[in-house]
Amino acid sequence: MRQSSVRGERSPEQRRPGKAQRLGFDDSLYEDGEGGLPPDAPGWTPGDDGEVPPAPDEGGGRDGGRRRRKKGGKGGKGRKALRWTALGLGFLLVAGAGAGYWYYEHLNANLRKAPRTLGGSDLKKPDPNAFGQTPLNILLLGSDGRDNKENIKLGGARQDADRKPLADVQMLLHVSADRSNMSVISIPRDTRVTIPKCTDPKTHEKYPQTTAAINQSLQHGGPGCTLATWQELTGIYIDHFMMVDFSGVVDMADAIGGVPVCVDSNVYSHDSKGHGSGLKLTKGTHSVKGVQALQWLRTRYGFEDNTDIGRAKAQHMYMNSMVRQLKQNAKLTNPGELNDLAEAATNALTVDDGLDTVKKLYDLGGDLNRVPTKRITMVTMPWVYSPDESYVLPKPGDAEQTFAMMRNDTALDGRGAKKKPAPDPKPSTPKGELKVVVQNGTNSTVTGPVSGRASVIQQQLAQRGYTAAGTDSSLTTQADTTITYRDKAQRGDALALAKALGLAKSAVKESSAVTQMRLVVGNDWRTGTEYPKKQGGDKDADKAPDSADALNGDDKKACMKVNPDYSF
Repeated sequence: MRQSSVRGERSPEQRRPGKAQRLGFDDSLYEDGEGGLPPDAPGWTPGDDGEVPPAPDEGGGRDGGRRRRKKGGKGGKGRKALRWTALGLGFLLVAGAGAGYWYYEHLNANLRKAPRTLGGSDLKKPDPNAFGQTPLNILLLGSDGRDNKENIKLGGARQDADRKPLADVQMLLHVSADRSNMSVISIPRDTRVTIPKCTDPKTHEKYPQTTAAINQSLQHGGPGCTLATWQELTGIYIDHFMMVDFSGVVDMADAIGGVPVCVDSNVYSHDSKGHGSGLKLTKGTHSVKGVQALQWLRTRYGFEDNTDIGRAKAQHMYMNSMVRQLKQNAKLTNPGELNDLAEAATNALTVDDGLDTVKKLYDLGGDLNRVPTKRITMVTMPWVYSPDESYVLPKPGDAEQTFAMMRNDTALDGRGAKKKPAPDPKPSTPKGELKVVVQNGTNSTVTGPVSGRASVIQQQLAQRGYTAAGTDSSLTTQADTTITYRDKAQRGDALALAKALGLAKSAVKESSAVTQMRLVVGNDWRTGTEYPKKQGGDKDADKAPDSADALNGDDKKACMKVNPDYSF
């Protein structure tokens, strides 16, 4: 791991200037609201916190102000998503705990709605498995908008009041088809990605396809464009999104109540230059809520190496503790407490048009509540620095491995691979008689479809003896090449077909929705007649890579390491 510029024997004033300072910007503003007066100073309010202004060359993005961090560090930038999304997750869990149905009509009116996706072509929703079950993917977003006095007070940076909000917090929550486990992946806010062409549903302004920081996608028409960007990057079909702003964080933190957090030494996140969130705690465990919870979630200076790596760990510790509280705390049986949380959550949330009622959120909460905390795994997209270290990119190999596991509904904790698999059945149908429909799944919002792929692969199958194979002329959008079959009797034939094409066993799926065997040629096979070999071999991963920095939801001993320069 790259050495931090902060040493234990150096004072905060002696630290090397950050990138923002070297570029000529006020470094105190590049701390996501961590600048300003300490909480015990005269006249302090949460609004004294500064916020990152847009870099002048990025149209409102903040890449230019990125601080130098450790090379090779376990992915952590961007996991500040907990600031909003842990609270949003908490609401869903509470919703499943029994909020009064009579209250729904009032709460429905609180919800703000927006279109699910603003991109062009949409990904194909995964077919249900043999039991009719499908995984659930929810994009959780935190907006930094200053669209009202409360958000300006909490977020600071009053000069940004008229700027379009950025999606500085982005997390994808994946619940397995059988609801036995949950995986949560965050992406660093300044990851450079392709943002597809999007149209603002209110103004009808068209935003052309571009390459920029992923947090800028929210400025291209709203959360539906961020969802389209995620789908294009990951290949994962996303069912819903939920978005919350600054004031929603504090309101929900207050409604949830105190959450236990731990520090291994006294910490005061403040220095003479105005760096820090103002968090001040003594060594040990404390219950935080409201503004203090927000301080914990925003603290960078004072935790570990004073970078987002440490901040992300603190956020995940809070998230784990909060979820355990929500699942175990008896106060959730109090109707008044539940109503307070429901009011706070629905007033804070913007949801897609498929989650436009509290009844739908209630049902969603029931699904999430079935997952035990020991099967919740949180990771950050594996990343690498750009050559000039001003932004990050998905780490080759590891990032795609993580995305593919989620597409294949494979638990990131590795526990789904412990059972010894049953022997593969033998094919029961001669190759020349096996009816297979080949479909072109290479459509893409960014790159467009590859014409004729179904016919090319159908002809290749015929050359290999599968002369009964035909084509479906309709076009679809899918990341991975898959073979689906209708029942167990066809599994042996499907596996033999996969082997003939060089596909992994994970490409073969039983589905209650198909009527005959279907081969969809995905975006992972856009050219050639030989399926491209995967980096690292054909064996499918059964656990998140180390670079994803996985954290288990049942870790009760976690305690944040305090940087000695911010201890007292």
